Amino acid sequence: MKVRVGYGLGTRTITNDAERFAALVDGLEALRFDSLWLSEKITDDCPDPVVALSFAAARTTKLKLGTSVMVLPGRNPMLLAKELASLDRLSGGRLLPAFGLGQVDPAEQQAFGVERTERAKRFDEAMPLLRRFWTEDAVDHEGTFFRYEGARVRPRPVQQPIEIWLGGVAPSELRRTGRLGDGWLPSFCTPDDVAAGRPEIERIAAEHDREIDPEHFGALVPYAIDGIPDVLAAFLAKRRPDVEVHDVVAPSVGALAPLLERFIAVGASKFVAVPIGEPADWSTHLAEVADVVKPLQT
Repeated sequence: MKVRVGYGLGTRTITNDAERFAALVDGLEALRFDSLWLSEKITDDCPDPVVALSFAAARTTKLKLGTSVMVLPGRNPMLLAKELASLDRLSGGRLLPAFGLGQVDPAEQQAFGVERTERAKRFDEAMPLLRRFWTEDAVDHEGTFFRYEGARVRPRPVQQPIEIWLGGVAPSELRRTGRLGDGWLPSFCTPDDVAAGRPEIERIAAEHDREIDPEHFGALVPYAIDGIPDVLAAFLAKRRPDVEVHDVVAPSVGALAPLLERFIAVGASKFVAVPIGEPADWSTHLAEVADVVKPLQT
């Protein structure tokens, strides 16, 4: 099992200007982190993931570039296929897209123009279309939400195929990953969630004559820079009253490795470490994180 550790920014990041973001990207590349993952939220301070990952692609040669997650319902899959194929080509085949339904937040939902009750249906129609646009010469499709006749997207991505990751631990999300996903990257989850979720995803995949690479199971793992904030503890108590906060969030950089080891023990191997809070100096902080997580990589 190949263990890899990437790095992500949450939606409330303040690393959204050129100087700070460049310091983060350059530090990740220099320290040989596996990947950089960026979230999407229109109403928070995080930069647009595709724009920011394009910035990162231009400054790096090895760092993989992930969206964690990008909202799919409300986007035209033909236009999105063009956008992501272009980024994959310009980065030399380093794109790792992860998609989700979007947050249950009226302020966010109005940006995408999709009723909450339609999100899953739109997702299920759009995602297979992305794969078709990336691999077929022309796409004909007559669906509930999209209609295409001889639709052609160029250039083709470098990766054939681009592998799409999904997240979530709810039963519906596990089923969707089994039916459609190439990998599983849940967030705010515990090792027990992964231990229970992986066999369920594999079972659903088998029912649909699919197989997910056993190396493509991971987790987005938050860690606190200066202690777990009370507001986060309260949020987790409300969202996940059945779990201990330290099973979801590492309380310090040093506690990150033991938590990752628990995930590894239940079969996860691809990780995204996400800071709660942000350091004054990215270079020094990333070196500290690298010292903790790099010995876990195989």
